[in-house]
Parts: sequence; C-alpha cells; structure tokens
Amino acid sequence: MKSVSCSDCLIKSEAAKNLDTPELNILGNSCVETSFNKGDTIFKQDALSSNIIYLQSGLVKLTMEGPQRSQILRLKQAPCYLGLPTTIGDKINNYSAVALEPVTACFIDINIFRNLLSINSDFSYEIIIGLCKNELDQFHRCVKLVQNQIYGRLAGNLLYFADEIYKSEEFNLPLSRSELADLVCTSRETVSRLISNLAQENIISISGKHVKILNREILKKISQNG
Repeated sequence: MKSVSCSDCLIKSEAAKNLDTPELNILGNSCVETSFNKGDTIFKQDALSSNIIYLQSGLVKLTMEGPQRSQILRLKQAPCYLGLPTTIGDKINNYSAVALEPVTACFIDINIFRNLLSINSDFSYEIIIGLCKNELDQFHRCVKLVQNQIYGRLAGNLLYFADEIYKSEEFNLPLSRSELADLVCTSRETVSRLISNLAQENIISISGKHVKILNREILKKISQNG
C-alpha cells in the first residue's frame, strides 16, 4: 500500500475532475493505493465495507454466491469505481471483486467520500450518472441473457472483449472456459463446443486462450439473432 496524490493523478474519474485542489487533497489524504495480482480478491462478499474503491488499472470480475454456486455478474475494466451501490447503500459487501489480471486500486474512506458528495454537486452528479449507466448496462445484459440463445450470448461476449476491453480483433481470453460458461449462463462443455463451431466456420480462430475474430459481420449477426 502507498499514499497517493489525487491532484497529480493522471487517471482521475470524471467525477474527481470536478473537485478543486483542496478537495483533491482531502481525497488524497483519505486514499491508499494497492496492487493486486491475478486471482487476488479485492473485496469479498459479506465482509464489512468501509471504503469506496476506484480501479485505476486492470480488469476484474464481480461474483455473487448463490444457493448452489458462485455466479459471475459482470466484468469491470479500469478506470471505474467498484462497489458503489453496496458500499453506500449497505455496510456489507453484497458481492466480491476478483482480479483477472494485475490490478491497481485506490481505497477511499467512505466518510470522506460521502462528505465530498454533500459539498460538491458536480462531483455528486457525475457519480449519479455513472450509477445510472451501470444500471442500464445491467438491464441490457439481463435482456440478452433471457432472450438470446447461448450462441448469441457467446458471440456478444467475444465482441465485447474485442470492442470494449481490448480494442482489438485479436486478444487473449481473460476467463477460463468454465468462467466464460458462467458468464453466458451455460455449461463448460457447451461453450467449448460452440467455440469449436465458430472456429470451424472460420468466424474466429483460437489457440488456447488466444482469439482472433476473422468474420466480424457474421459474429455480429449471431450476437443479434442468437
């Protein structure tokens, strides 16, 4: 862990850009920067929460323990806040965050964060905008999970990795086959079979975890039509 200077930070959130220098100093004095390795738990479900977490770099998965097993809720890429609804709305984490690659995160004292929300309306507005976008993203994801077939959900996630996470038609999957199956709500065997089908049809090429999209238009149609 190390202390930080929020005034000098080059990865400020859109909300923090609305804080003046004294407010940034207050934020920095209540903030500690921590690094995590792949597989490390950043925060754990059912643990007491006293910090807002700002993900500076890296990719994480959010998971929730269900009656039978753990479920991946979604992936989150830096820069972004983690756990705002559960930390501000409750004292207990309602889900966990696990690093999918090396991650750097800032832990901000919840009381200082709440104070900044109360004294700076522009800061509060940007936090609300972020929460609204996050909720809409969850609604869209829910509709796709319910209405798309498994093939469409898998294709959509491959496009999501290419377009939103890696900004490239060629990338390494950040998830195992089992985790990818969990994300699209199916079995590992089904995911492996559908990936093989996509490769055989020359829509993608895959070697281990390395994926290259060969026919974006067809993959997009599969994503849309299921």
